[in-house]
Amino acid sequence: MSVEAVTLLMFLTMLLLLASGLPVVFVLGGSALVFGYTVWGPASLNVVVAAASDLLRANLLVAVPLFVFMAYMLEKSGIAEDLYGAMHRWMGGLRGGLAAGTVLACTLVAAMSGISTTGVLMMGIIGLPAMLRRGYDRRLAMGSIMAGGALGPLIPPSIVMIIYSLLSGQSIGKLFVGGILPGLLLSGLFITYILIRCFLRPDLGPPLPPQERAGWKEKAAALKGVLLPGLIVLGVLGSLFVGIATPTEAASVGALGAILSAAVYRRLSPAVLKAVAFQSLKTVSMVMWVIFGAGCFATIYQGIGASEFIQNLIKGWPVGTWVVLLLIQATWIFLGCLMDAISILMVTAPVFIPVAQFLGVDLLWFGVLYAVNTEMGYLTPPFGVNLFVMRGITQELGISTKEIYLAAAPFIGIQFLGLVLVMVFPGIITWLPGLLLK
Repeated sequence: MSVEAVTLLMFLTMLLLLASGLPVVFVLGGSALVFGYTVWGPASLNVVVAAASDLLRANLLVAVPLFVFMAYMLEKSGIAEDLYGAMHRWMGGLRGGLAAGTVLACTLVAAMSGISTTGVLMMGIIGLPAMLRRGYDRRLAMGSIMAGGALGPLIPPSIVMIIYSLLSGQSIGKLFVGGILPGLLLSGLFITYILIRCFLRPDLGPPLPPQERAGWKEKAAALKGVLLPGLIVLGVLGSLFVGIATPTEAASVGALGAILSAAVYRRLSPAVLKAVAFQSLKTVSMVMWVIFGAGCFATIYQGIGASEFIQNLIKGWPVGTWVVLLLIQATWIFLGCLMDAISILMVTAPVFIPVAQFLGVDLLWFGVLYAVNTEMGYLTPPFGVNLFVMRGITQELGISTKEIYLAAAPFIGIQFLGLVLVMVFPGIITWLPGLLLK
């Protein structure tokens, strides 16, 4: 069977199995086993075992369970209450200030956890009732929380970037630094949109009445709520960027910081540790199995020569690099409506990373570009993860799924604008890594 026929059959099979609702790990791993056996016979099983073994020995993967543990422990620590309290006091007097402050708080949570749902859960439980009580528009309130939470996979530490680093061979430190400015750009765009819209329509986000506004003394006292998150971010990212810790060691610092946070807030107990450990185990098990399945798929795919076939196919196209890049972005946006960010990365990386290399694209820029693109996937229906999380939070408030979708719509547009900006101005991604990590 020719390489062309095998490549076509592999991807048609993969797409059909994904459409059937079969878990991604079985789609990728099963396709690898079947087509590997078809092409190479029983010897292909040795290739699959070797691929999985190589992944198991990857030191970088040790950081994944540590960052996941940190995220779940922060969720239990009570740190969100102080964060939101600080934003409430400092920004509550502005039109739309509570929503803008929620995005800012989500940005800080993203810099501590690297997981999207953490910010949505923490701010949804605390910030949404506070905004609704003060007359905020429900769509604006929900949209600000979902969009702010989506910053988790982009602002370091990011689980998605760790996996991309493993697949592409790019420096995880440079990927983390490359995500900082795009993350702050998106956060700034969200806040700007909220403040402008509420300035034009004060009824959407009324400012706190004068008697509820904090004085300078209260504002200064509220800053202690930012101190602990700031120390965790400094410990994780600072130790990594200065070069005194590897990504795994930095993740250990973050996990320890999360445990100490829970202790400071008197939330640390055997029951909490057990719940956090169990949630972390479930999440990490899912991620690892997807990684193993995709690793086997990529090994078989590359072994049969499919990468060279795709490159030769592109070489014959009468189109430029930008057309191919735009097609890749469109593919990621479409898949973002159907799958989670890690699954999309594992499905498309064996195809798109070699293509990007062949076209001479900077893989650092390409990886962070994926993280920016996947922001939309957390908000796009029908399967946006943050939409489901928000649905669970608002279940008792009589808010329909349609209203949640509409709440996300303007922020999806802003995310698309951010994607366009980092494509047109690649220095937004590449400038800071070049400056700090030469």
